[in-house]
Amino acid sequence: MASLIDTLIDVLNSQNTEYEKMIDISKEKTEAIVSNDTAKLQDILVREQAHIDVLDKLEKQRQNNVNDICKVLNLSPEGIKVNDIIGILRKRPKEHDALSQVHMKLKKTVDTLIKINENNKVLLKESMDMIEFEMNLAKSLISGPQTNNYDHGLYNQTGASITGRFDAKQ
Repeated sequence: MASLIDTLIDVLNSQNTEYEKMIDISKEKTEAIVSNDTAKLQDILVREQAHIDVLDKLEKQRQNNVNDICKVLNLSPEGIKVNDIIGILRKRPKEHDALSQVHMKLKKTVDTLIKINENNKVLLKESMDMIEFEMNLAKSLISGPQTNNYDHGLYNQTGASITGRFDAKQ
């Protein structure tokens, strides 16, 4: 059992290390978004995907390890979380404290990453809104003003000035 807990601790530490790398990448992504550097953003997304692949493998290892721990403890692996295992280990202070510490560290790292990614999401939306605004502005400049449909000949045809008249029924 102790070796399974040690393995779980190792996997959680590895996950934390990868998430810390993702934080650095997400901060780079923020800079690329702000500076509107699409080439750098493309490179960052490729590197990010490589870390996501590593995290997927680590997650599978973690799930397999938790399943093994559940077998030893004669528990159903359905819906069990690391917090549940921490609670079971209360009578084993060394393993309890080590697992609890790495779990809290991982949770803090993931929370930080979520905040940075939420900020990046807002920045991307604002950037897309600005691009859309600029495209609409460019289209309107190309097509010319739509209200310029009055003709100087209209004045000459009526023989009188139209200024000062307002039709309230429109």
